[in-house]
Amino acid sequence: MRFLTVLLLCVVVAACGSSPKQGSGGSASDGYYRVARGDTLTKIARQHGQSVNEIMRANNMSNPNRIAVGQLLRVKGGSATPPSSAVVQPARQTTAQSVPAPRTIGLVWPAAGNHRKGTGSHSQGVFISGNEGEAVKAAAAGTVMYAGNGLRGYGNMVIVSHDANFISVYAHNKSLNVKEGQSVKQGQTIAAMGNTDTTATQLYFELRYNGKAVDVLPHLPKK
Repeated sequence: MRFLTVLLLCVVVAACGSSPKQGSGGSASDGYYRVARGDTLTKIARQHGQSVNEIMRANNMSNPNRIAVGQLLRVKGGSATPPSSAVVQPARQTTAQSVPAPRTIGLVWPAAGNHRKGTGSHSQGVFISGNEGEAVKAAAAGTVMYAGNGLRGYGNMVIVSHDANFISVYAHNKSLNVKEGQSVKQGQTIAAMGNTDTTATQLYFELRYNGKAVDVLPHLPKK
C-alpha cells in the first residue's frame, strides 16, 4: 500500500557541502538531528524529550513515518531556518511495493469480523468488516506514535510502533481510545470501528517493516 497517501509536500533536508555524511545519526548542527538507518520519529522524539507531533510541526511534516536516512530534522532548541549547508527538497511519496520482513512478529487479529485482502494500492493490508462501534484492538504491544484524522483518505487512524522495525496501522475508525505516546498492550481496545473516509463500516489494517509495507496475513493467526 502507498502508505498514508498525502498530496501535501513535507520538507526533506538533504545533506551536502561540508555537512556530516548521510547515515551518521546525531546533531548535524545545533538544534538539528540527522536521521540514521533504523531511526523512527518516535525514537528521535524520545531522544530529544519531545513528542512526535512537536517534531512534525517543527519540520512541516504531514506523515509521521516519512523520514529518510540523511535527512536533517529540526529538534528541540532548533532555529527557524536550517543550516546553510542544507537544501530543501520536496518529499517523494513512498511506493506500494511490498518487501519481505526478515523476521516475524506475533500478532492477534485487531477486529473480529470477516476479512478480505486489499487490492491495488491497499494490496498488503486487510479490510475487516464489522458493525459501527465494535472494538478495534492493538495487534501487538507497543507505543502509539499517531492518533488523529489529519491524513486524508484514512479517517480516524491509529499507528502503533511495536519495536525498532514494525509498526501497525488502523484506519477508518469511528473514534479513538488512545493518545500519542501512550503504551498499549496486545489486545487492548484502541479504537471503535467506523467508516470515516470510506464507504463501509470496516477497519483497514496494515503492517510495515522499516517503513515499507509487508503482507500482513502471514503474521496473523489463521482463522
